[in-house]
Amino acid sequence: MTELLHSPLFAVTMTLLAFQLSLKLYQRSGRLAILHPTIGGAVLVAGVLLALGQDYGSYYQDVHWLTFLLGPVTVALAVPLYRQLHLLRAMAAPLLTTVLLGGSFACASALVMAWLFGANEQTLLSLTTKSVTTPIAITVTEGLGGLATIAVASVILTGIAGITTVEWLFKRLGIDDDRLWGFCLGLSAHAIGTSRAFERSPVAGAFSSLGLCLTGAFTAFFVPIAADWFIG
Repeated sequence: MTELLHSPLFAVTMTLLAFQLSLKLYQRSGRLAILHPTIGGAVLVAGVLLALGQDYGSYYQDVHWLTFLLGPVTVALAVPLYRQLHLLRAMAAPLLTTVLLGGSFACASALVMAWLFGANEQTLLSLTTKSVTTPIAITVTEGLGGLATIAVASVILTGIAGITTVEWLFKRLGIDDDRLWGFCLGLSAHAIGTSRAFERSPVAGAFSSLGLCLTGAFTAFFVPIAADWFIG
């Protein structure tokens, strides 16, 4: 039994069951943002690991192939992008400008706040990728010498913050355009935000996919250069 509880089979099965249970709860709640499967699933998995006394590092290694699948899933987002290409072309210039400004602010704001609270250099490097999808965040962070665990945690927390506040914020700002709704979610809340955008409409999902991809590419190119310039 002990060997089974520490096997990849148990870790993968537990992860998939946690997601399915949290998805059912999310749907029954009327899609309440705070009960999004990403949040609920993570809480369930953390609870089981704590109850069984298992180490997160070992669990992460056991479900590594699930993390690997995030890459192909990100590439597959090109499909909805292609279907909404006629809308994307008309807004190319403002969207690119938004990525440059928004991506820079997302990175800089995290670094400034962490620095003010006394974070060390390794932690600061790990927070530079908080607004991009997990595969890019892990690759860039490890290349900079940061900690992948901190990077992944910051990515998840950023996504949660995005999906739980977007409706309230956009309602207060009077924004109801699916294109803006989706693009801002993809830019700031990456894959978690994109999944939420697809729930709103195909247009919102496509623009969120674009925001996710462009922000990821910008971060992967800009952050290593900026970090090398500042640090070294």
